[in-house]
Amino acid sequence: VPMVAPGNVQVHVINSTLAKVHWDPVPLKTVRGHLQGYKIYYWKVQSLSRSRRHVEKKILTFRGNKTSGMLPGLEPYSSYKLNVRVVNGKGEGPASPDKVFKTPEGVPSSPSFLKITNPTLDSLTLEWGSPTHPNGLLTSYILKFQPINNTHELGPLVEIRIPANESSLILKNLNYSTRYKFYFNAQTSVGSGSQITEEAVTIMDE
Repeated sequence: VPMVAPGNVQVHVINSTLAKVHWDPVPLKTVRGHLQGYKIYYWKVQSLSRSRRHVEKKILTFRGNKTSGMLPGLEPYSSYKLNVRVVNGKGEGPASPDKVFKTPEGVPSSPSFLKITNPTLDSLTLEWGSPTHPNGLLTSYILKFQPINNTHELGPLVEIRIPANESSLILKNLNYSTRYKFYFNAQTSVGSGSQITEEAVTIMDE
């Protein structure tokens, strides 16, 4: 098997899901056989927005005498480790020292649910769950809503920003016996995630 590890491994993080890795080729005489390529072993050490830890090593193989490769499909706002090994027909050489890198924040997934309960003449109660993949630190939720009349025309849109640590809200001063459409999403400092929509009706009379 090869005798030495690739040197001078550098990681360039391009965005929240993509990084580029560079390394110096090993001297050909240390390959001790036919150079087949290089392998990058990489794994997530932890997500920076939650503490659930699971180490699943992934391997990407780059054929021939390449000295760089892309790591796609990374998770935003996470800490990773990687190392590089050279490969010949017999097997892999030793691993380069582990390199640690972090991916920046991304936009969150949609809130996990939005429930609308307790209709009264002029109020509705909203409850929601935080995104399954926050992909960063949540800064706020954005709620937009508008009335829908009997001919399915949409009325004026109201927008409310809600602190990220809230999980319910009572909307007051609504019109009685009116159907409302709600649009709801979460935000990180990078931007807004995908929204979920719901409809609900205030009651007609007490």
